[in-house]
Amino acid sequence: MSERLVIEGGRPLAGTVVPSGNKNAALPILAACLLTDEEVVVDNVPDILDVHVLLALLDDLGVGVREEGPNSIALSAERVRHTRPDEDLCRRLRASLLLAGPLLARCGEVHMPMAGGDFIGRRRVDTHLLAFRALGAECEVNRAYHLRHSGLRAAEIFLDEASVTATENTLMAAALAPGETWVLNAAAEPHVQDLARFINTMGGYVEGIGTNRLIVRGVDRLHGCRFRLGPDHIEIASFIGLGAITGSDLLITDIRPEDLRMINITFARLGIRVEIDGDALRVPPEQDLRIVADEGDAVPKVDDGVWPAFPADLTSIATAVATQANGTVMIFEKMFENRLFFVDKLVAMGAKIVLCDPHRVVVTGPAQLHGERMESPDIRAGMAMLIAGLVARGTSEIGNVGQIDRGYERIDERLRELGASIERVRD
Repeated sequence: MSERLVIEGGRPLAGTVVPSGNKNAALPILAACLLTDEEVVVDNVPDILDVHVLLALLDDLGVGVREEGPNSIALSAERVRHTRPDEDLCRRLRASLLLAGPLLARCGEVHMPMAGGDFIGRRRVDTHLLAFRALGAECEVNRAYHLRHSGLRAAEIFLDEASVTATENTLMAAALAPGETWVLNAAAEPHVQDLARFINTMGGYVEGIGTNRLIVRGVDRLHGCRFRLGPDHIEIASFIGLGAITGSDLLITDIRPEDLRMINITFARLGIRVEIDGDALRVPPEQDLRIVADEGDAVPKVDDGVWPAFPADLTSIATAVATQANGTVMIFEKMFENRLFFVDKLVAMGAKIVLCDPHRVVVTGPAQLHGERMESPDIRAGMAMLIAGLVARGTSEIGNVGQIDRGYERIDERLRELGASIERVRD
């Protein structure tokens, strides 16, 4: 059964947004339950499709999974039945690859099918294999990944790219590897930080959290614990962009201001104003969105990069926001070569966008958008199209809504609570 969202645009919203737990922290932390035979409880887990798929994978491996309350999941990996994650489920989730590190460390072997997920460009696994081999694993690749070892060992590992998932897999594998492992050129995103804190809460040792140099001292065993996920800074930024271009008055609570520094700097370049008071952020209404030119009145650029740069997951959102800002800006998506191919949907709605090449678009605004019928190609493009639909005149329909559900919890219900005219229709 397919579903679509039907949106009547042009309405300002108002109210309070409580952000979900960080999707990209939930996935590695849930996978890390495999590192111990004791029960772990994870709170503030987002109720999204990607989490459901990962929990199904864990259940198939023999992990006991139960809901302990709203957004709280208890997991017990006392016994692991096998080390071959389900191939069909792996095709649905890129983050299924995060099972490799904990299974390798706990069981000594893993047979990983090829991972699926968003088709936003090529996603290398070479960095994962580099780290596993440095830790003493043998890696065979033949339409799947067969990893095994007769004893992991500590190592100094310089990652050939600051890959988030490769850093996470390395941390999980090294947590049970005797000795002191140094991970250099590590990713430092908020979700990587949360995974490191989770490992420490389980009795592990990770030093250098928030930097690109992590030191992991392997321990004999990890124990159970309770851990609360931090807020999803990508979701928070999505609501900031949504509120700014719809003239809404939104209060976003439970934020980590330190996670939003570069996001706020970049959004300010598009004319967005926010007010931060402790762990709350307000998007005031009736913003005068004007793109701030570079010195000499040069066309400014919004580009992404590894943390603490502007996140790649937000280039789609920034593109939608730029369609409603006065001026011209270049959006430069460096990470994935297919991420910006969704802009034809915004152009069909009336946006003034030139696709220069797979990585760059030039946006001139403001443009009066009108409703269109569209299909969501990936999580973030789907959210960008939804934001455009909320500001457009008339009715917009977004199909393949499961893509948005992979990353945003109950998005239609939460927007209705803020006053949006949005309905989920099942075909």
